[in-house]
Amino acid sequence: MSRLLEQPAGGLTYEQSGVSIDAGDEFVARIKDVVASTARPEVLGGIGGFGGLFHLASGRYRDPVIVSSADGVGTKLEVARQLNRYETVGIDLVAMLVDDLVCAGAEPLFLLDYVAVGRLDPQRLSVLVSGIAEGCRQCGTALLGGETAEHGGVMRPDDLDVAGFAVGVVERGHELGAHRVRKGDALVGLHSPGLRSNGYSLARHVLVSSVEDLARPAYEGATRTLGEELLVPSVIYAPAVMAIAAALGAGLHAAAHITGGGIVGNVARVLPSSCDAVIHMDSFETPEIFYEIQRRGRVSALEMVRVFNCGLGMVVVVDADDVDDAIDAASAAGVVATLVGHARPGTGQVVLT
Repeated sequence: MSRLLEQPAGGLTYEQSGVSIDAGDEFVARIKDVVASTARPEVLGGIGGFGGLFHLASGRYRDPVIVSSADGVGTKLEVARQLNRYETVGIDLVAMLVDDLVCAGAEPLFLLDYVAVGRLDPQRLSVLVSGIAEGCRQCGTALLGGETAEHGGVMRPDDLDVAGFAVGVVERGHELGAHRVRKGDALVGLHSPGLRSNGYSLARHVLVSSVEDLARPAYEGATRTLGEELLVPSVIYAPAVMAIAAALGAGLHAAAHITGGGIVGNVARVLPSSCDAVIHMDSFETPEIFYEIQRRGRVSALEMVRVFNCGLGMVVVVDADDVDDAIDAASAAGVVATLVGHARPGTGQVVLT
């Protein structure tokens, strides 16, 4: 039988190597009530176990299909780090995850997060997780668990990265996607007030040469600083898309979450090979921050629509007769929507006019 060595007190500790067990315990205690505030009836138990438990109630679905997604916030976190403001990036994480799930027609059920830090600051991480919990409450999704890793000696003390994994469910046969899109369908765009969480490597390269730039107006005549503009939280579209699905039923055919790849790359993902999507760029408002990126970086219009949402955070494809109902359902969910285009015979291309 093996025995540990009898060593005198005062030797090297885990905390001296860069990992504080006490700080981790304090952090868990701080977020316990915040996490509990996101619970759904299907959640079994609380945080602290080796895995989160979620009961997929029998009888609600005849033939359930589980849908999953994984994502992060990207280099928007660098802006948060430079300003030491983490209140809203958790909302961004939730948006990136659950808005992918609803593109399959799935109701988001639960989410888990993973946070890696150079040094575990319980206050800073509590603020971050409070934002994640707020995003979960906005879309009725449970924050089921997560992991926090302190990478002392590898990451800088103020470095932080966050990612997540979300799960949803849809009845088999009710999945949204390109297989349901046909010529004559209408494209309804759900508007975005800013960059959300995509294209920040290009945006930061163009707009931010030093932390002092973040304190200046975002653009000429702006009422908020560049830092405030870049940290505007992502709209979470999942409730609006679910409201449209409830209103239209089979009249909702597909949904495209406009993230990395911009308008062009993401709308193309919901097109069959027999259809093109025509989108009229003057049918929605492009926020001024996108024009500022263009002006200061001399970025072409083609590059902009390949990288950014340019004012459209989600595009749903619906029956042509259901456009008004889709817009009304989105509005009732707090999201501005307009008719932005249509599907026509083609080869799976996105055509901007």
